Amino acid sequence: MLDLMNIARTEADGGDLLGLLEGMFSPSDLCPTGYPDAVIWQGGHHDGSANPVAHSLTDAYALLGTIAASDILGLPFYGVPMWAQYRHDLDLEPLAWFGNMPCTSIKWSTAGDAYVNDGQGGKVVVKGKSGNAPLRTQAGVYCNVRPYGTITAVRCMPCLPYSQDKAVFDVNADTGIIHSEMNTPGIQMAYANRRFLQMVHETGKLGRVAFKPTQAMEDGINAGLLSWLLQDTKFEVGRKYAVDGYVEHRERVDRIVSLLPKDFKEGMDRWSGRIEQHIADTNYGLLLWDLIDKQDAIVLATDLDGDRLTDLLADVSDPLRHFGQLVLDKVGADAKMSDLWGEMGYTTGNGRDMTSVMYRMDGPPIHEQTLGSADAMLLRLLDGDESMGGTKRPYDPRIHFVLIRDAYLDANPGNQELSDWLDAALATFDTVYADERPGFLEGYQQLKEAIKPWGQA
Repeated sequence: MLDLMNIARTEADGGDLLGLLEGMFSPSDLCPTGYPDAVIWQGGHHDGSANPVAHSLTDAYALLGTIAASDILGLPFYGVPMWAQYRHDLDLEPLAWFGNMPCTSIKWSTAGDAYVNDGQGGKVVVKGKSGNAPLRTQAGVYCNVRPYGTITAVRCMPCLPYSQDKAVFDVNADTGIIHSEMNTPGIQMAYANRRFLQMVHETGKLGRVAFKPTQAMEDGINAGLLSWLLQDTKFEVGRKYAVDGYVEHRERVDRIVSLLPKDFKEGMDRWSGRIEQHIADTNYGLLLWDLIDKQDAIVLATDLDGDRLTDLLADVSDPLRHFGQLVLDKVGADAKMSDLWGEMGYTTGNGRDMTSVMYRMDGPPIHEQTLGSADAMLLRLLDGDESMGGTKRPYDPRIHFVLIRDAYLDANPGNQELSDWLDAALATFDTVYADERPGFLEGYQQLKEAIKPWGQA
């Protein structure tokens, strides 16, 4: 059994977490592309029966839950140290290590507003905040795909507004004007638009576009790229933007087009499906309608709107169920909305099981935990009262097992033995956590006893 509390306390106290974890794992010969001196560890059962996945070792429960799940499952993995203090001390270089790992990987949540030691006895906010924007840039990420229920969000990235140039960011002392510059990679936007159209074509789902070309110039370029891609295809476009982005911004869009591979649109003449173009704001309401009506839909959005849309998608089912229960109680029905939800065909939970995949220009995809690092919940564990006197539930580590399953299936196509074993492990987890949720440490111990690690089955 690992001493998880020691790991948690070491991180929280600003202790030698690097030294502690170095003693738990072995150095790996695998290096990220372009970074021969990167610190990369390996753990689990490496016998060639399953391709390893890389974990970013980040912060709080995202770190602790990943270490616990990896220990329980015993699958072969690589570990990239990337917690707040470490990435701060190394001027964010670990983000580049992780972003260039030549294997399928999992980016666990990072603490964005963490205070770290400044090396001079003081505290500062960690460089790069969560580090998500520089990581995506380093990794060549062009979009993030998040499926939940009947809706899949395709989020262009890095795009508005997270790609700001910090070096020129300033506030004018005389006018109070805030000056910022955003450098949005148009080539990545083109790839994101193409993936969206490919998904609509391959799935037959309704495609919704959530741009705002009426106000954002970058969205105008994005809409122009989409318009260019739709040319000479069999897609049916229902609602259209009042102004065609390619007509309005042809010269600028063509500059991006000229940088794309010559075969970028190869085969697209056979692609088909239905596309609806709406101003970004409208899609928040449409998302609710689509969720309620169980409409299969794929939504393409920029970074900011995509983030907000997926947050709404993750959070809205609980309020909908609550409203449903209020209606049931009002009419005197002897029923529970939590039971009816599944009976009515809805599959969304509370958002904690939402996963996503970041696609890169080169290299395998990066699977991503979409919720926070749960630092407040970890503090309750360290204080010795996870439930806060019965008012809170302990941390639910299911996301670790779900996301690990997704990533290993992605990295090991056709490995039926692994697929069956992962399904059985998740089923065992659900059995252990079926009734009263155990405390994190108790759950870890029960899962260690219930799941036979990979390679030992």
